[in-house]
Amino acid sequence: MIPPIASRFVAGESPATALDHVRQLNDRDVKAILNLLGEHYDDRDDAAADAAEYRRLVDDIAGSDLEACISVKPSQLGLDLGEDVFRSELTDIVDAAAARDVFVWIDMEDHTTTDATLDAFENVAREHEGGVGICVQANLRRTRADVRRLADVPGKVRFVKGAYDPPADVAYTDGERVDREYRDLLEYAFEHYDGGIAVGSHDPAMIEHATALHDRYGTDFEFQLLMGVREDAQEDLAAEYEVWQYVPYGDRWKSYFYRRVTERTDNLRFALRAVLTG
Repeated sequence: MIPPIASRFVAGESPATALDHVRQLNDRDVKAILNLLGEHYDDRDDAAADAAEYRRLVDDIAGSDLEACISVKPSQLGLDLGEDVFRSELTDIVDAAAARDVFVWIDMEDHTTTDATLDAFENVAREHEGGVGICVQANLRRTRADVRRLADVPGKVRFVKGAYDPPADVAYTDGERVDREYRDLLEYAFEHYDGGIAVGSHDPAMIEHATALHDRYGTDFEFQLLMGVREDAQEDLAAEYEVWQYVPYGDRWKSYFYRRVTERTDNLRFALRAVLTG
């Protein structure tokens, strides 16, 4: 059972609890991106089991009136076992989702997986003429070229600042430089993309930048924000813009919760206050 301190960031351990959270979000005009927690499997059975749960989740979403989609991690679908394993499981999920008109996001993990992830995304996106999205990280030096490459690929692109602490030879490590890259990448996308832009940042300055770019270019976009982080701001944004909340669930919640409470001072302060007063 997930303790109350963690339930701010994780929507329970079962699909049923996650879907209940989605319904509450939809009531507040926020849509949901569901992610079953799990990554870096070295057993094909684990990857196959999660892929099967995603296909069941697709059926659950399609059979409801919920505004939701799914997001998968490459290492969760067996990338550590081989690119062929990842592509096979991903293709089965995307095929099932396309048949039920459910969108699939592919998360981006550490820099060593970028090529395999982008190649797999482009393959399924072109096969289905969209219905799939990918994430790019502004802190990676290669991302400008990747964003240009993706301009004519059907589907959507989520822009984030990046994590995973990549080495300096492949990434910008200065926060101000990453912010500049993020701004420039968004501007390129709003100018050159035909919609399909997802702004994945809680930074008020980047949110303001995105809305200004939308006003300038008129390009369709959406905000994608994490469960448990500035949810009041998410609801405020949803009054004017399309907002999706990234909603993780599952019994592998401990490492995800640890990352959330340590990556931001506000999150850590909330967690400590809950311990002291709960």
